Amino acid sequence: MQAFEIDQLRTFVHVVKCGSVTAGAPEVFLSQSAASEQLKKLEDRAGKLLLVRSKSGVQPTAAGLVLLAHAQRLLAMSDEAWRDLHEAPLQGELRLGITDYFRPSEVTNLLARLAQQHPGVRLCVTMGKSREVESAHAAGQLDIAITMRADGKTSARAHLLRTEPLRWMAAPGRLPTKGATLPLVTLTEGCSLRLLAEKTLVHRGVPFTVVHVASGVRGMQSALAAGLGFACLNESALCEGVDVVPARVAKLPALGSVSFQMRPARRSDERIVREVRDLLVDQLS
Repeated sequence: MQAFEIDQLRTFVHVVKCGSVTAGAPEVFLSQSAASEQLKKLEDRAGKLLLVRSKSGVQPTAAGLVLLAHAQRLLAMSDEAWRDLHEAPLQGELRLGITDYFRPSEVTNLLARLAQQHPGVRLCVTMGKSREVESAHAAGQLDIAITMRADGKTSARAHLLRTEPLRWMAAPGRLPTKGATLPLVTLTEGCSLRLLAEKTLVHRGVPFTVVHVASGVRGMQSALAAGLGFACLNESALCEGVDVVPARVAKLPALGSVSFQMRPARRSDERIVREVRDLLVDQLS
């Protein structure tokens, strides 16, 4: 059976990272000659030249770069297996971004569960508009991002968590006044649900005016409960003091649905990211 030795792969990775055999050997507790011997055996097993040596150090060849990518994944899995067998707790920091439309009433419970199961993990949580969360994730500022699409579709490579219908909501028992302009409660400009609600109302010829602009979903819920107007919200945003407005009775246009999805995780090979990601999928799907 053909296979690579994990110790040889570890030496190879550290030598490439450090740029020379001399600098890489101490990282794996070997002498320079012992590290060179391991690299020679690795090249013999690979059947290809893996490193180009010069006075300035070493550089991986094309074959070396291919093996380097595999070696890094194999070492990460090996380290994870060791930690699991020794019950090593998760430690470190994880940056999580969540659209504040996602089950607002359950986010607190979710964060409490994460803290309880992984007390050694420091969570840095950002909640905001999907567009802001997506931008932060794309810029590498978030490890995991949960966002919303108002067209009900799933972005490429994203994991679909759930799809929810959109509803018109208002204070209990409140209906639009016939012939009057619809008072609209929204988030700030650029919010995908605000754009959808306004576009739908314009298309159906329903006059409206924005009477309250909230900074977050909780602010919208408070404004609705206070009787300030009507809002387009995903079904799980329904809360105490707010009811779904019967669309047919109120003669309001249908709104469709939204999809909530988890963006591809950064540092996806790290145990902390994978375990928290799996917990999120289990809790939120």
